[in-house]
Order: sequence, then C-alpha cells, then structure tokens
Amino acid sequence: MRLISFSPPDVTDKEVIEVSKALKSGWITTGPRTKEFEQKIAEYVGVNKAVCLNSATSALELTLRILGVSSGDEVITSSYTYTASASVIDHVGAKIVFVDTAPDSYEMDYNKLADAVTEKTKAIISVDIAGRMCDYERIFKIVEKKKNLFQADNKIQKIFGRITVVADAAHALGAEQKGKKAGQIADFTTFSFHAVKNITTAEGGAVVWKNDIGLDDEWVYKQFMLYSLHGQSKDAFAKSQKGAWEYDIIYPAYKYNMTDILASFGLVQLSRYPELLKRRRQLIQLYNERILPLGVEIFEHSGKDFTSSGHLYLIRIPGIDVEQRNQIIVKLAEEGIATNVHYKPLPMFTAYKELGFCIEDYPNAYAQYRNEITLPLHTLLCDEDVVYVCSKLEKALESLTCR
Repeated sequence: MRLISFSPPDVTDKEVIEVSKALKSGWITTGPRTKEFEQKIAEYVGVNKAVCLNSATSALELTLRILGVSSGDEVITSSYTYTASASVIDHVGAKIVFVDTAPDSYEMDYNKLADAVTEKTKAIISVDIAGRMCDYERIFKIVEKKKNLFQADNKIQKIFGRITVVADAAHALGAEQKGKKAGQIADFTTFSFHAVKNITTAEGGAVVWKNDIGLDDEWVYKQFMLYSLHGQSKDAFAKSQKGAWEYDIIYPAYKYNMTDILASFGLVQLSRYPELLKRRRQLIQLYNERILPLGVEIFEHSGKDFTSSGHLYLIRIPGIDVEQRNQIIVKLAEEGIATNVHYKPLPMFTAYKELGFCIEDYPNAYAQYRNEITLPLHTLLCDEDVVYVCSKLEKALESLTCR
C-alpha cells in the first residue's frame, strides 16, 4: 500500500541553505530579504509593487482597512470558499453578504452578485478557487453598471469611484486569463504562501494592486507597512541604521509583517516556480486521462483563454450524497490516500449560522459540496502515485454502486 499525502511542501536543499543563510545573517525579522521577495513577486506578477505579510488573510484584511471599509459598509463574497474570505469582512466591522454559486459551478452566480449590490457595498471579494481566475470581465461589468449606487467615504474610495474588486487569489499565483496574470486584473489581489500552497514560506502571504487604477504606489505601500507594523513610521531595519532609532506611531495598528527567514524560503520557492507549475500541469493531464472514463466530473484547469495555477484537483461524483461521498473518502484513506473537500459552504458553520446565515438560502453551493472530493495534487507525486489514486478511486466507486 502506498501512502500518499494530500499536499506536503516541496522543499529542497536550496531552501534549507537559503534559510540557514538568513539565520546566520544576524537579521531574521523583516529586512532585506523580505524587500527582495516583494520585488521578485511584483516582477513575476507584472505589477509595480508587492507587499509581503504573515498571511493572505492579513493581506485581505489590511486591504479592506486601507480602503476604509468599516461599520455600516457591506462587502460581497462567495458562500463557497474558505472562512478567510469572509472573516476579514467581520474583522473590519462591515456586513458580510454571501452570494450563492451558479448551478454546477464553483464561482458566484454573477446575476445574484449584481442583485446583491446596494448603496452600502464597498467591495467584492472574488475567490479564484483551485487556482482558476473568476470571470472578472463580468464582475467589472457589474461594478460599472452599479456605479451610480456607489457612495465614496474617503479619498481612496473617491479615486475608484466604484466598488473595489479584491481577489482572494490564495490559490492562484501563476494563473492566467486572456493574456493577463493573476494580480493584473482585480484592483487588489492577495496570494497565500501557506504550507499547502503551490509555493510556500510555511506561513505567509502577499498583496499586489494594478498599475493603472490611479493610486500612488508609494503611498499604498506605506499604508500596508504602517498597518502591518503597529502604525510605526519605521520598520526595525530602518531603525537599525546609525542614529536612526527615532520613530513615530501614526495610529494604533497591527502586527502582520513577514520575516526574512520566511522570505528567504519564498525566494527559492519562487525561483523554482516555473518548473513546479509545469509539473502540476503534467499531473493534471494524467489525472484527467485516468478519471474521465470513470464518469466523474472534473474541474477544468485550462481552456481557450485561461490557465489555472493547478492548485487543487477537484472532482464531483454524480448521483451521490454527502454520506456516500464521505464513504469514498474513508475507503481512499484505508488505501493510504489522503483527500479533502473544497469547500464546506460557510453558511453551514456555527460562526456564520450565528451571524444569521442559513445553508438553505444557498442551494447551489450545497449541491457543489455534497458530492465533491479533492484528490492529492502536489509536485512530490510521481506518475505512479496518480495511477494508484485513480485505480483506488475506481474501486471505491464500484463498491459504492454494488451496495
């Protein structure tokens, strides 16, 4: 029996050596390596600036705070996502507005998204699930159509003059749509470098913003620095320069910075990313060849005008319910195969029930969840592992139909 992990980090001696260098450098918190990592991310994405933080969640939250989203405002997001997409809305005091998915889709129902916009809506948090970018053309059409409802409360909101589109692209670094990379389409885009992501810094995240939206890049960058370092006017590296201890606290803020140890890890991972993406796409092709004959629905990772980052391999098994889906997960686990479910819709969780949400209001999201299984997809898999997973999945499906 093989033992196949769900999503272990792909770490080589190169990462170990670079992290060791950071540890021995005498500078292990936010410093030169973090700044270099930010520059490399911006170059990779094709934008002017990037900010590295301790998580994608922090990146989402600080984006909302810099936009001035707060109590009395509304932010729309998908009901079919991880909690971070929605919890940050609550963190800043705004109202969470969930939108159901479209039928047989992992994306928001864009017609329902349009209906959810009110004069209180300040932002839409789109979710690029599994590394495939949303239909941003439709989202921006909705934003423009509803522009007359938008009420700006501060300078940055007046610059936009409309609802801001913030991409939860935790899965999507390296994805492309119509010739543009994730990070070049939404107004702000947040990425995750958590341990299970395509590239990792163990924990960490980043945020970028488009070049052509009328923002002063240096001002925006400084806001993220202030918000992520207690509102302190200088970071530790700047304060360490000769005679430069003096600083100010501009406002009471947060502690969300990335360290140089993590950034050193990320620099190597990012340099390896083209080869990692190539391998993910090879594995997806192999999965597709083996799974399509089984009558299982697969998530499309590529098409005429898009390519995903290949972060998750999602399948749906027609005609089964939650109990049967869970039986398949158990059978695969008994064969040494770790799987997952992406996602349990947020209205099903206690925290969101207590906020007044009810899963019955999101039937399409529930239908997606009911028969979804996420199979292992990572760059430590060999071709034989994929063949093994598919063969055991076939047996699990056969045993289900025999009952």
